[in-house]
Amino acid sequence: MNLRRYNIYFHTHTISGIIISAVLFVIFFAGSFSFFKSEVSAWQKNMPHLEGRSINFNQVIDTVATKHNLYGREVSISMQPHARQIGVYVSESKDTVHNKAEGGFFYLDPETFKATKYEDSYDLSEFLYRLHFLAQVNDIAEVGFPLGYYIAGGVAFVFLFALITGLLVHWQKIVSNFYIFRPWEKLKTVWTDLHTALGVITFPFLFVFAVTGAYFLISFPLFTQPTVQMQYGGKTDSLWSALGYGSHELAMKQQAAAQPDLNHYVDLAAKKWDRAIINHVEVLNYGDASMQVHVGGALPRGEQFNSRGELVFDVASGAILKEEDPASSPHYAQVVENAVYELHFGEYGGYGTKIMYFLLGICSCFVIISGVLIWLVARQKNNIPEKKRAFNLWLTRVYLSVCMSMFPVTAAAFIAVKLYPDGGKPFLYHFYFWLWLATSIGFLFQKDIYKICRHCLLAGSVIGICIPVTNGLVTGNWPWVSYGRHYHDILLIDTFWILVASGSFICWWLAKRKQARATSSVKQAVAKPVPAVV
Repeated sequence: MNLRRYNIYFHTHTISGIIISAVLFVIFFAGSFSFFKSEVSAWQKNMPHLEGRSINFNQVIDTVATKHNLYGREVSISMQPHARQIGVYVSESKDTVHNKAEGGFFYLDPETFKATKYEDSYDLSEFLYRLHFLAQVNDIAEVGFPLGYYIAGGVAFVFLFALITGLLVHWQKIVSNFYIFRPWEKLKTVWTDLHTALGVITFPFLFVFAVTGAYFLISFPLFTQPTVQMQYGGKTDSLWSALGYGSHELAMKQQAAAQPDLNHYVDLAAKKWDRAIINHVEVLNYGDASMQVHVGGALPRGEQFNSRGELVFDVASGAILKEEDPASSPHYAQVVENAVYELHFGEYGGYGTKIMYFLLGICSCFVIISGVLIWLVARQKNNIPEKKRAFNLWLTRVYLSVCMSMFPVTAAAFIAVKLYPDGGKPFLYHFYFWLWLATSIGFLFQKDIYKICRHCLLAGSVIGICIPVTNGLVTGNWPWVSYGRHYHDILLIDTFWILVASGSFICWWLAKRKQARATSSVKQAVAKPVPAVV
């Protein structure tokens, strides 16, 4: 590689990386916790998911009917893996003369049949999940378009440039540098080796997340109303039909019909598909003679990566109008979307996959921080003007204060939601963002950037070890109790924080000892007498 190309790749990598580093850290840190979204929600609400549950769909629809007049509506019931609550969506009625009440979305506990609106069920897992694509920016800025989504999508797109140019910069020495890690050398060497080694290890993971993240967030405008208006004449069903999801344009006959037996249709689908997992039940034109029941399912991911099945029943005749076997090849658009979703969220595996994804996400945070520190050290040379050096140091302190303080703040949020589990969105917004702001400003007064990292690690480890203790005191579900009762999701979060707190404390201790040795060596060099010149 000639020098000109190397300089182009190097400067593109450096500039793009330093511009997006702080936002990218927030995305990866919050996104790493989002891999355990269902488990965090169950832990906060003390509502463990029980394996092998059996849902009474008839009782679910009866519960929904007590809150809505369902005639002429579409009722959709969706189940997520490792989640106790099920999502229920009720559309507006097609019979606008006799049934003008609006629809809505809410969660339902199939054990207690307690319904909760989205705003009331907003928890820490939803907060961190939405933070990883900056959805809160839309609420805070109060703009008329999803500004946070576009920022996150733009960052993901720029991140692709940083990844590719970084790979090209290290291409000639990528193999030799991969095996070099010198933890006992000076700090610049440590950060450089860490940045290179972890960057190479996590490159496939980072590339997948950059591509899938950009796909999710930059393609968002394709599903907005102006696009639908221009390309599909304003008909949303035409868009979904083009994507292979079929159409829900089902005309009503304006003739009353009996309530459908949803359990019967679910049992028929389960017998026909044998190994498939039912994940979706939908009723169209409820209570009308034209009523249809759609039952969706998929094979376990251990058997087939991309799987989607659907049975459509005509309630009046009992006939099967459409049959799509989960083992068959799905529509191209469904394959692409499902593959992108599975790869981005790690849903194609079990807890082992999610843990691996979390570790790779945290390693990505280290890659970002080490890159910022390398950038600073390279620009603190004597040939650079004092004002520029001061600005570079100030910018690094801002980046480190904002990024590293997320660790203790997130740990504190886990304790806060356990003590106040029903606080909802207002409580989480005020607690997390104000504490994050106060902690970041507090660390800005710390002149030593390495002390910022060490103090955040120590604070996070101390607060983190208090999380399972708080859970035990509040709910009585100590780790050994959760293990005995098979509350695997609650046990996972408690064990997770024990390991994270222990690991961060070890990192703090090693960093403190290394800094102490470096300081001691400098003092000895200064105190050493200079031999007299004869």
